[in-house]
Amino acid sequence: MAITGNFADFSLPELLHFLDHGKKTGLLAIEFLFENTRKQHYYIWLHQGRVIAAADRLDEKGLTLMIAQRGWISERVISRVTRICPSFINTPLGLCLKSQGLLQPEQLKLLFNTQVIRQVSTLFQVEDGSFTFKPTTDLPIAEMTGLSMTATEVILMGLRSLKDWTAFVDKLPDPTSALSSLIAKQPQVPLNSQEWQMWEFVNGQVSLTHIATHLRVSVETVQQIAFRLIVVGLAEEHFMVATASPNLVNSAPVVTLAAVQEPPHKPNLSQSFFKSLVNFLRSK
Repeated sequence: MAITGNFADFSLPELLHFLDHGKKTGLLAIEFLFENTRKQHYYIWLHQGRVIAAADRLDEKGLTLMIAQRGWISERVISRVTRICPSFINTPLGLCLKSQGLLQPEQLKLLFNTQVIRQVSTLFQVEDGSFTFKPTTDLPIAEMTGLSMTATEVILMGLRSLKDWTAFVDKLPDPTSALSSLIAKQPQVPLNSQEWQMWEFVNGQVSLTHIATHLRVSVETVQQIAFRLIVVGLAEEHFMVATASPNLVNSAPVVTLAAVQEPPHKPNLSQSFFKSLVNFLRSK
């Protein structure tokens, strides 16, 4: 069963986390307008929640062109190697070329970073785009470097390098909110130093504004770090409201912060999309 939606209802990081959490295998197709003039398409392949390849085309020539454009191996040589490589029928192109001594491990890492991380980070900036995820077991051998990464890791790396956060302005937690943990132990995903520092305050007691002061960074930076922890399912926003103590004679009211369970209003998913998500999960 295919699942479709729009980034206005369900952001790409949220979608990738959903696919990772469900250990989904299939092809995620994304469509959006580039500079409001022409349609752009991008495709991300996942296997059991791990991203294995990505491209802006479906003819399985994207990785070959990427290698040739860097001057590492010509298209003619790649074509010849894939014809004589006995295991190419079920071996990723990157590993096939590596086995022939034509690519080094560091080159494969660079290709995967360019093919997946950089492109996904760019896609995070798309505010008005649509997507379709179709379960499939067909692997894009010619687009695969042989490397893979959990969709959660891709989310974190993509958001860390994000320059323009306009698409997430309405999704960032409020500066007066705190964070509460959604897990019972330390995170198993690879956090960077800032995220680990933030994790020390994930107790539902300290507002993001106070965390920013303690870490000596901007509130905006803390909001972005908090969003990363939220979107990969490690924490949730804990709404805090100001309450005043009773007025005492000759004393000013003391304002404290009290934590409540209701989160601040966030844009809701459309009912049709939510139903599609539920049916999709049940079918798997």
